[in-house]
Amino acid sequence: MKKSKIFGFDIDGTVTDPATFVPYLNKHFKKNITLEDITEYDLTQVLGVTSEQFWKWLSEHEGHIYSKANLAVHAKNALYTWKDSHKIVYISARGDHLYDLTEQWFQSKQVPYDQITLIGSHDKINAVKDQQLDIFFEDKHDNACDIAEECEIPVLLFDTPYNRLSVPRNVIRVQNWKEATHWVNQWLKHE
Repeated sequence: MKKSKIFGFDIDGTVTDPATFVPYLNKHFKKNITLEDITEYDLTQVLGVTSEQFWKWLSEHEGHIYSKANLAVHAKNALYTWKDSHKIVYISARGDHLYDLTEQWFQSKQVPYDQITLIGSHDKINAVKDQQLDIFFEDKHDNACDIAEECEIPVLLFDTPYNRLSVPRNVIRVQNWKEATHWVNQWLKHE
């Protein structure tokens, strides 16, 4: 059966719980922050560390953190709603060296996918164009805006404290996966 639309999804903070990193950050950097304290994507300010310190820590711990990540609430239900009718493609800034670990996570959590692409960069525009996506789901503000404007597709931006700047018309801010599912179902009716 031909799948009618190609859905693109970011993984971290979108399909996974946006607070995934918080307990690891608190433990390692001896902080007591919550997701609400993270008001920008760059974590160095809230942690009081240099960029070099942060990226060294991340490279040492990212595999473990990603392998233990919890799904965002209702994400799996939404993905199963769409998996038979639409192609499900994940495009993540994770490095390709994490592909096996990422695929194992999808299998262990029984999250549907047709394709997983790890590009090692936050610039997802070329990957979105290459995959000819019809819609994208993201948590990073500038990614959502750039993809919506450059690729001229709707982008659902999952609301978090770190992405609350204004958005262009094609970026739809949603509070959760239930709201995203409702918006997508309405959009599909009009396509």
